[in-house]
Amino acid sequence: MMDEKTNKEEQFNQDENEKTESIIVEEKKYKFAGFWMRFWAYLLDLVIVASINGIIVTPLVAVTNIREINFTFMTLEALLIAMITFLYFVLLTKKWGQTIGKRVFGLKVINKKEGALTWSSVVFREVIGRYILQAFTITYTLYLIVAFQKEKQGLHDMVGETYVIHEEI
Repeated sequence: MMDEKTNKEEQFNQDENEKTESIIVEEKKYKFAGFWMRFWAYLLDLVIVASINGIIVTPLVAVTNIREINFTFMTLEALLIAMITFLYFVLLTKKWGQTIGKRVFGLKVINKKEGALTWSSVVFREVIGRYILQAFTITYTLYLIVAFQKEKQGLHDMVGETYVIHEEI
C-alpha cells in the first residue's frame, strides 16, 4: 500500500513539473531591441548592400550603357541598386528573420503573433514601411519613434506587425 501511495505522489509531482515546464516555455519573455542596436545593425547592412551593388552593378555599368537608360523616374542603374537592396532585406528577413547586420548584433525580427514571418508581413515591413520612411529626408526622423515606444517598434514594424528582439543564446 505504501509503495502504491508513494508511486502516485511521484507521478503527481512529475505531472506538476511537466506542467510547470510547459508554462515556462509558453511564457517567453523577449527583450526588445532598442534604437541604437538597430541603428548599428542597419549601418552594417548598408555597407554590405553597397558592397554587393559594387560587385554586381558597377561592373555591369562599366561594360554596358545602362547608365544612359532612363525611366520616367530613375535610371536603370538606380533601379538595379534599389532591387538588390530590396531583395537583400526581404529575402534574408523572410528566410532567417534577420539580415547579416542583425545577426552580427544578435537581433531578430519576429511576427507579433509569434508565428513564422509571412511574406506579406516582411514585404509590408521592408518595402512599404521602410521606403515610406525613407521617401523624404524629414521622414528619416520617424525612426526615432523606436527609442520612445514601450515595445521598441518603428512605424515599419507596426505596419508589418513585427518586433525586433535580442536573439536568445
